Amino acid sequence: MTHRVRQLSLSGTGGTDPCWHSSAGSAKSIIMSLLQRRTDCQAMSDTTHDLPDRAQRMLRSLIDRYVRDGQPVGSRTLARELGLDLSPATIRNVMSDLESLGFISSPHTSAGRVPTVQGYRFFVDTLLKVQPLDSRSIEKIRLELSLEHTPIHLVESASSLLSGITHMAGVVTLPSHEHALFKRVEFIPMSESRVLAILVTGEDEVQNRILKTEKHHSASELQQASNYLNEIFAGKDLAEVRATLLREMQETRSNMNSMMMTAMQMADQVLESKQAEDFVMAGQTNLMEFQELCDIDKLRKLFDAFNQKRDILNLLDQCIHSEGIQIFIGEESGYQMLDECSMVTAPYSVDGQIMGVLGVIGPTRMAYNRVIPIVDATARLLGAALNHKE
Repeated sequence: MTHRVRQLSLSGTGGTDPCWHSSAGSAKSIIMSLLQRRTDCQAMSDTTHDLPDRAQRMLRSLIDRYVRDGQPVGSRTLARELGLDLSPATIRNVMSDLESLGFISSPHTSAGRVPTVQGYRFFVDTLLKVQPLDSRSIEKIRLELSLEHTPIHLVESASSLLSGITHMAGVVTLPSHEHALFKRVEFIPMSESRVLAILVTGEDEVQNRILKTEKHHSASELQQASNYLNEIFAGKDLAEVRATLLREMQETRSNMNSMMMTAMQMADQVLESKQAEDFVMAGQTNLMEFQELCDIDKLRKLFDAFNQKRDILNLLDQCIHSEGIQIFIGEESGYQMLDECSMVTAPYSVDGQIMGVLGVIGPTRMAYNRVIPIVDATARLLGAALNHKE
């Protein structure tokens, strides 16, 4: 289950801002928009608790303190944090209520309390107030991105910026190539059931793929297959090519000869693998600095997920098809290795078309009020930079 934090209004306007991910405009207009942002959080959780004001203040203070220190928060510490003249018994009673609601829990080794995933979710959806990113940080991001001259370098720079500013892991998917043009494909035999596919798209961009086939194909058979595909698909949009392949294999399979079927199946493998967009990640080692993530077994599973990419890509794919800022907290991701982590993401756009998604991965006790505007600003400025390079 995913949850979304969205902007409700802009300072100085009486209306609503329809989304966090508006298409990239001029750098100046985007910077002005970012500086003017005043964001609240709309409750979007299934949780419908009518939490008393006192309990809300205690939960907010407890989470703020825990995010800052990483240590369980006791009643005396919370009393000092709140600055209210409340008896320890009153604070303990409210904390007990919060615990019974599932918002906080007590670690076995401490009498203090820590937030649960449900507590963080209520906090993010209901209590969090997000401040706009300061002009100095916005200008730093814009200047760093303006130094790059190719899309891949822009993506790498954005990932490094996210990591450097937040001191967590930054991740950015490569711009979507779904609308690139098919130029040609070549198939080269490698072994009994393996074929090297060389796909050339757009401005002579070359992609290599290893395909597994059900039987051995000779070099002449593979040449026939590539000639057939190049003749009927050259110059067409990759998305259109894949849609045609799928339709043809379903509707005219019985009328295809062996060569045509082989060509269609291998082309589908090439384009299917190309649709699985890759990503660039920076700052993974920053996560080792957080006590809750420094367990060797947890780190191994987390870094395995980063290296294999499949699970992270699945999460990012969910984000690119949703509007605005997306926040996964702990087990909400559905992947066990991310149970102690949160991920804050936003799509980036070029000419109004979503091209990819970027985000920050860190511990669940991240400073959401700081990370959200950083992710939002970077997405908008990356989109503007890519738009400028087009």
